[in-house]
Amino acid sequence: MSAVRRTGFFWHERCFWHDPGAVGVFSSRGEYLQPQPASESPESKRRLKNLLEVSGLIDELEVRKPPAASREDLLRFHTARYLDELEENDSAQGGDAGEAAPFTPGSLAAAKHSAGLAIAAVEAVASGELKSAYALCRPPGHHAEEDRGRGFCMLGNIPVAVMRARALGQVQRVAILDWDVHHGNGHQAAFYDDPDVLTISIHQAGSYPLDSGFFEELGEGAGHGANLNLPMPPGSGIGAYRYAMQELVLPAIGGFAPDMIVVACGFDACGKDPLGKMLLNSSAFAAMTQQVCALASRISENRLVMIHEGGYSEGYVPLCGHAVIQALSGSRIAVPDPQNDEIAAWGYQSLQPHQRALIDSWREGWMKAAPL
Repeated sequence: MSAVRRTGFFWHERCFWHDPGAVGVFSSRGEYLQPQPASESPESKRRLKNLLEVSGLIDELEVRKPPAASREDLLRFHTARYLDELEENDSAQGGDAGEAAPFTPGSLAAAKHSAGLAIAAVEAVASGELKSAYALCRPPGHHAEEDRGRGFCMLGNIPVAVMRARALGQVQRVAILDWDVHHGNGHQAAFYDDPDVLTISIHQAGSYPLDSGFFEELGEGAGHGANLNLPMPPGSGIGAYRYAMQELVLPAIGGFAPDMIVVACGFDACGKDPLGKMLLNSSAFAAMTQQVCALASRISENRLVMIHEGGYSEGYVPLCGHAVIQALSGSRIAVPDPQNDEIAAWGYQSLQPHQRALIDSWREGWMKAAPL
């Protein structure tokens, strides 16, 4: 390996073999629901990996295919009962891991490998072996809770990886930034009372899950002030996200001064996503990545890991992902996005007055709970 620390790209074919079944956007079949491929399909992820190959960007990355997560590591976050239930159902007919997390026989192997990618990426960056890393995880993990799966997620990829790294003394303070369009309830639940893990979720308000993601959820006990939710109004665009990042997200992470930053990198806040109502383009995701990279270089010795989460536009996710990985690695290899300028020209892309007022109110509330 080159003496110059590179950006790692972690993936495994096994992750693409997870099959939720023909349930479309639904968590179950029904008499009047014509079967269709699940929204959480392998195509958006496979196409991202293929685009990296075709552009040549993958040749500038340290490509690794690590092993699956062990039961010991999974038990750092998940209960033994839940893991046993997954094993039993996976050996039979599959089922639902909890809520809106359908799976079929063989899916558990993919989920364990997905968690294994996150573990290996976090470890490689924590040790200083790599300067940064992107893990192409599937199934996603940010909705999974300790005793159930939720929202397409079976295992908590990031909580498992972070808990392992902390248990082994590889890192102590970690900031988790989740910009998936849905609330990162799994990360919030995993570290809600932990003062050494800052969890931030910027997501579409009133989407999934309906029972979490409110600003008022600030953590509890010693962890009060270490959880930040920004439930953005549906229709928020580039200007709103830029303002939220500059005014609240980046200052909050900077004030926390973590040893490592982990980004739950979902692309369903893009303007082409069928399950989200936000307006971002690939350049917006690249810009957020550049901001976090710059922050990591100042406060956490460049320790930055990005874990792939949601994003359901098979055509547009690859363009967003390529832009993010290009920014993460500092590469000059770019691919044209034929819809980038079109999306940027849509109405309401600029910061709207109600969006500014809402973000300003959150900043004031956050400063009272956890002074920046």
